[in-house]
Amino acid sequence: MDANGLESLPANELHDRAVRYAVRHGDFGFLWNLLKVIPAAEAVSGNDDETANDLSRVSALLSDAIAAGEGELGEALKPVYIDYLTKHPDA
Repeated sequence: MDANGLESLPANELHDRAVRYAVRHGDFGFLWNLLKVIPAAEAVSGNDDETANDLSRVSALLSDAIAAGEGELGEALKPVYIDYLTKHPDA
């Protein structure tokens, strides 16, 4: 699916596709990148308190990564998922 088709999908579906593909293919680089961009996405989505917590606690990042397709956070991360999925069209 191309970037235009992916744009129309909800954030939670993009998250599920990207994370499922990364886990299935052992793409720890993508998963690590996702963990690194979550604090910025938290800030963009208005969760400044979460940003401070995420920067200091890996467990918070892992928890966020699992739920990173939902709500405002999922919307803030859509470009990350779309970029990844366009590079892996079989995802």
